[in-house]
Amino acid sequence: MATDHNKPIYVLNGPNLNLLGQREPGVYGAKTLADVEQDCMDFAAKIGIDIVFRQSNSEGELVGWIHEAGQQGSAVAINAGAYTHTSVALHDAIKGVDVPVVELHISNIHARESFRHHSMIAAACLGQICGFGTASYTLGLQALSDHLES
Repeated sequence: MATDHNKPIYVLNGPNLNLLGQREPGVYGAKTLADVEQDCMDFAAKIGIDIVFRQSNSEGELVGWIHEAGQQGSAVAINAGAYTHTSVALHDAIKGVDVPVVELHISNIHARESFRHHSMIAAACLGQICGFGTASYTLGLQALSDHLES
């Protein structure tokens, strides 16, 4: 299924991202996930796209949402959290849908602990944006919007 640029972009968040604003603020900043969602909604309105914003601590639920996005022909921006480094299931789900997916991270995963340097999902994604704080989300939305327009 081809991606329809008139469909909403799914913004998916993995484990522990519900703790933004309280979990390691020196690494992840002071914004809450609700703040990030509002930033994404505001940016989406500014560039003329719609988004679906979700978070789960469950790998299976994230896989289901990737499938849902694929069935709807919707692109995906995903911050898979720790599942980035461990999940073959997310990699396979991304490979299994015919929509562009951008991997997002608030911190620069390549400048952190060595176990974070490898992404299990990067090879299945259109690209990766990391290290720009919560602006990584709007950068990912812009990248997907530009890709869909090209």
